[in-house]
Formats: sequence, C-alpha cells, structure tokens
Amino acid sequence: MKKLICLLFCLSTGITWAQVTDSTTEEDEVDYGAVELVEGKSKTYANSRIVGTSPQRFVSVGWDLQGPYDMTFSKIGSYAEGEDIVPANQGTGRATYTGGFRLNANIPVISRNNFIWQLGATYWDTRYNINNIAGEATAKDVLNTLNDRGLRTGGLNTTLYKPINEYQFVLFQGSVDMSGDFGWGLQPYVRGSAAALWGKRPNERKQWGVGLSRTYRVGAMNWIPIVMYNWTAPNRKWGVEALLPARGAVRYNIDRNSMLLAGFELEGQSYRLNALSLVRSDQASLEIRRGEIRPRLEYMRQLTGYFWLGVQAGYRLNFSYDADLLPNGREFFRGFFGDQPFAMLNSIGNAPYAQITINFVSP
Repeated sequence: MKKLICLLFCLSTGITWAQVTDSTTEEDEVDYGAVELVEGKSKTYANSRIVGTSPQRFVSVGWDLQGPYDMTFSKIGSYAEGEDIVPANQGTGRATYTGGFRLNANIPVISRNNFIWQLGATYWDTRYNINNIAGEATAKDVLNTLNDRGLRTGGLNTTLYKPINEYQFVLFQGSVDMSGDFGWGLQPYVRGSAAALWGKRPNERKQWGVGLSRTYRVGAMNWIPIVMYNWTAPNRKWGVEALLPARGAVRYNIDRNSMLLAGFELEGQSYRLNALSLVRSDQASLEIRRGEIRPRLEYMRQLTGYFWLGVQAGYRLNFSYDADLLPNGREFFRGFFGDQPFAMLNSIGNAPYAQITINFVSP
C-alpha cells in the first residue's frame, strides 16, 4: 500500500519563476500571478504564469511548528517492508516539540519574455524535544541523536523556463541538498534532485504540462511522472494551482490583497545521521528517509508593498520515517518495487501543524 501511495504522491523540489504584472489585468486589480516582460514588438512567447495566481515568493522567512506525537523505532538491523517488530527490539519516545526556522529564496538572474533563469537557496531547521526515551539500545541512540541534534536541510537550486512559441514551453529545475544532523559546518553528503516538463499555455487563465522528476520528497530516491495544472476562473475569484503529485490547492481570491488556499503538499528528504557514527564493516551510513503529507489551509494577505503574510494550519501525516544503511555510503534505487531491506522500520504519530511566513514577493 505504501508503494502505491508513493506512486501517487512523491515529487522533487517545487518549481517557481519570476513574474511581473500582466497587461490584461484590470486597472483596479493588482494581479500577482501574471508574468510578461514586453520588449518592443518582439515575438510573442508563452508567459511562465497565468493571471490570478498566488504571488511569487522571492524570499520567504518563517517558522514551522508541530503538535506532540509518539515515536517507535526498531533496532538497527535488516527488515523487509512492513515486517513486524517485537517490542524487545524497539525504542520509544514522545516528541513534545517539533519545529524550527525556514528560509527560502528564489531570485531571477535573467528574466526576459523568451527566457527566465532563477537561482535559489533553502535552509530548513527541525528541532525535536523527545521525552521518555526507552527500549532497545541502538534505537535509543537514534532517538537521542534526533533529540540532541535535530535534522536540517540546506540546498541550492536553479530553474530554467524556455518558451518555444506563443503557447508551448519547457521547464527544468535542478537542486543539490545537504540534509542531516549537521551543525554550523558542512557535511560531504549531498543529494541531487531534478525535474523536466513540457507544457502549454492556451490562454491567460490556463496552463498545463507533463514531465518527469527525480526526487527525494518522500524520503528515498525515486523517479516520478509529474503533471502541472494551473487555472483561473473567468471572474478571477476561483482557481487551481497544482504540480501533482507534490502539491495542489484550490484558490479563492478574497480581494486584491488577500486569498485563501485549501490543498496539500508533500515534504521530505533523506537525512544522514553523521554524528551517530554507525559504521559497519562495509562502511555503510545511516539515513532517515523522512516523508510527510500535509493537508492544509493557507491564508495570504498583503502587509505593505511587496511584503505578504502567509499563515498555514493543517495536519502532518507521516508517510515514511524508516532508515537505510547505504553500502559504502552510496545511494541506491529501491523505487516502487525493489526489495532491498531497510536498516530500521520506524513510525511516528500524525500531528497538527502550523506555519507562519513573511514573504517578499515579485512586483
């Protein structure tokens, strides 16, 4: 069942691009979703966005917070997916706090009507307060490492948008991420993700595309087909913003300064627990394959000028928290149908979550 859900839901890092106000917008409405740079009477190309969509976030600074939940980890060994673990081989704890600082930046380097290039950076910090840690020794070691050091991700990404003509376009995004229990220093373990997509923009209110992604979004590395669909109703009040299976939302534009989005997003990465120093004879290294599904409501409102407030509330559903020992520290592909054993079978409870961000958006 987990492999079927994974086929439906996992994806690489998200795709974003630059924007300016579309010339079709009514004079009394600030349209934060339109994109077009007009250079005289040059050839017409497909804009990278459609009218009415949520504002493009150039820089986002926020805090993420989850409610309490229970954690159950197996001892380090070799397990088939879904194998039953006897209580004597488990460690347990209760996370009373999970959360931390988040920073995302996506800055246009080149923004023309026939080509857009963006560079971005990400830093997410997740700290744990885990109480009542008990049980099997190696499982307790992992729980104590999470409690003492937490998990974090730092990465760089790039996005290329190239319109082919007035209606068609291609898009590529690539990223490299360093994820684990590292502190202020760097760790030598990075993971690469990428997505490529071909799409059409038949009019100013509709955009769709299909492609392929190499992703760690729900933990282990996988290859996933992707579908983009963005649509705005003729009255500009309702719309859809989706990059499936990674995220999707129904949008309601309350007024020109605020909007409400109801949908979901997938989050996750593969985290190297370097400080734990769990090295076997083959020099394998332990990585937590963390993935979660977040159904949510998000309210966005303009504060002043190009600064917007974002507030999310939802429920964090655990998809994966199992762990792998990487042979000689090298990544491997399990996919949907691989039978490679897991080093740990872990479970964490679901929990409500909230997130608040201050965003600097495109003009």
